Amino acid sequence: MKKIILAAALTVFAAGSALAEDIKVGVTPGPHAQIMEKVKEIAATKGLNIEILEFSDYVVPNQALADGDLHANSFQHQPYLDNQVTDRGFGIVSVASNVNFPMGIYSKKVKGLDELEDGASVAIPNDPTNGGRALLLLADKGLIKVDEAKGVKVTIADVTENPKNIQIIELDAAQLPRSLDDVDASAINTNYAIEAGMNPKTDSIALEGEKAPYVNVIAVRLEDQDTEWLKTLIASYHNDDVKAFIAEEFKGAVIPSW
Repeated sequence: MKKIILAAALTVFAAGSALAEDIKVGVTPGPHAQIMEKVKEIAATKGLNIEILEFSDYVVPNQALADGDLHANSFQHQPYLDNQVTDRGFGIVSVASNVNFPMGIYSKKVKGLDELEDGASVAIPNDPTNGGRALLLLADKGLIKVDEAKGVKVTIADVTENPKNIQIIELDAAQLPRSLDDVDASAINTNYAIEAGMNPKTDSIALEGEKAPYVNVIAVRLEDQDTEWLKTLIASYHNDDVKAFIAEEFKGAVIPSW
């Protein structure tokens, strides 16, 4: 009888171990990392163990995913992913939305865009999609005009009107908060703004609306789209406890998109 009970116990243990799975998810520091920590807690109750790896830029997480060093990443919006896939040939795809980070314009020198003088300097991200996003924000606020036919792929070369002769300076997105001492204003992605101690709702002098093209996504390799661990990851992220955490932690600066 003891042998039968022991054998049954070992069978249950083995089955439980088989259900557990380990994955690596890449994020950028700040909100994406904080939210994924909450997702990790929920996923653990479902048998999915998440190792979170932080990356300080927007390029490496996709390369690491394509190379198989990550199972998934959660840091980018769809236009950026589309651009990366086109330019670098990555076999990766978005599988779920997560959050939206409205881009803001910040300044230590003026309290509004209307205070910018002729020839003022404005820094924007130097990657094509976030740079285009910043230009669209400047255009939306009336500071410049751009070729609308370019859509989200607008570049500095597509600026059609610049009445204040704004000097647009392209910098690495992660460096933009530190540029505020050297330029008149900077268009900064919310994750980097929050990391630098700024709240988009209260500290920006202009803020982007909730534009659907810039909703952030979870991405995986093409061959992993139908895996069970991915279903668990998405279910853990799209959880009411995660939504409540985002509302409490970020006070409207980060918006759930599911």
